[in-house]
Amino acid sequence: MKGFAAFLKKEIREMIRTRKLMILLLVFLAFGILNPLTALLMPKLLQSAEIPGMTVGEITVTALDAWTQFAKNMPTAMIVFLISVSGIYTAEYTKGTLIPLLTKGLSRSAAVLAKCTVMLAAWSAGFWLSFLVTWFYSGWYWDNSAVREILFAAFCRWLFGVLMIACTVFFSSFAASAAQVILGTGSVYIAMTLIGMYDKANSYLPVHLCDSLPLYTGAAQPSGYAAAAAVTALLSAVQILAALPLTNRRQL
Repeated sequence: MKGFAAFLKKEIREMIRTRKLMILLLVFLAFGILNPLTALLMPKLLQSAEIPGMTVGEITVTALDAWTQFAKNMPTAMIVFLISVSGIYTAEYTKGTLIPLLTKGLSRSAAVLAKCTVMLAAWSAGFWLSFLVTWFYSGWYWDNSAVREILFAAFCRWLFGVLMIACTVFFSSFAASAAQVILGTGSVYIAMTLIGMYDKANSYLPVHLCDSLPLYTGAAQPSGYAAAAAVTALLSAVQILAALPLTNRRQL
């Protein structure tokens, strides 16, 4: 596709020049450290708290507590990430910085795919950095082997993040501002959560991939997440492909 390499280099330089990539990696690194640290300190905090009529006994902390914190904190990290990249398209439309490149014959589809590639790469780097840091410290203090399906549960959460990026790409193809992109992506998440309240539909919804605790404890098997993973991958691909013609028809 004409211009993909040029747009890709431009986006990588932009992520590095604005220090956005460094900031995002630091955020994910902080969450990776925070997960086992919270699990380690929580019993001491509870025991030191003076609550009338409540006595806190001995609390045993395991690797499961650290990975539970990982599951709780990752949505916050993902929100920070999505907010930081929500204007990656709309800002260029507003400033008109794409016009000089497009007038040279470079395609809009190449721009879309290059931006999408950079977002996926940044999300993957940040997510797996947080995962590896949590893995290291959780294994250092406790025993990761006591927690089941850690890697598969992480893959499910990473794949859900891919869907959210695809939503960002889709809404960016016609939204006028970063706020509208965030609103659209958030609406998709809320809609999936509401539909997931219907038990028969839950196992097919992407939000099911975020339910990590049953995997950690062995109460659920990876096969129970296969349908949700397939739907998530399909929806991600459909949204990215749909964004191409919408972007091509958009007025600059």
